[in-house]
Amino acid sequence: MTATHELKNDVEQELRWEPSVCADKIGVSVNKGVVELDGHVGSFYEKWAAERAALRVFNVTAVASEIVVDLPFESKRSDEDIALAASNQLTWNFQTPKTIKAMVANGWVTLTGTAEWQYQRAEAERVVRSLLGVKNVVNEIVLTPKATAVEVKLKIENALKRDAQIDSDNISVEAVGNIVTLRGKVHSWTEREDAEYAAFAAPGVASVTNLIEVNY
Repeated sequence: MTATHELKNDVEQELRWEPSVCADKIGVSVNKGVVELDGHVGSFYEKWAAERAALRVFNVTAVASEIVVDLPFESKRSDEDIALAASNQLTWNFQTPKTIKAMVANGWVTLTGTAEWQYQRAEAERVVRSLLGVKNVVNEIVLTPKATAVEVKLKIENALKRDAQIDSDNISVEAVGNIVTLRGKVHSWTEREDAEYAAFAAPGVASVTNLIEVNY
């Protein structure tokens, strides 16, 4: 079996292992470490879960998703109903600031507003992702923290060194104002994401451009 066929098989097995995904509805193809997913699923959450499952597989460098969300009749909701549910989720969640709002059009939820921390931005997306009737989530929340570039760079570098799962020696950090760029090479997509998460966790970071390459 070639490396491409092995990777395709690994991704298919991981999709079957993920309980929130109906793997039989998703097609998998592989080209030089890039996995393409296609098919039809019954919710945006299932689409998201399938993409995340594929990214977990060793040797996967990127995922191109052509999965289409076809809502079953019982899951369909009006935009007004989705907007109300999203607003309630955001209002009742103590981790999401009141500055975040949700707009809905044709089942697509767009999150807007501002937040001081990336975890608040991520939490807002998480709470609306699994709502009935949602076809996609667009996160346009803007981070507005305060910190100097020197402070940001130092805090991120120290955080990367503390994380046993990250080979910090192969990662460089650039900070211009509150914008951070990560460069280097890691051994897995998970390690790449961990580095990005560590960067976003530093106070003062508004955005992270992750240019880290995954080399096996």
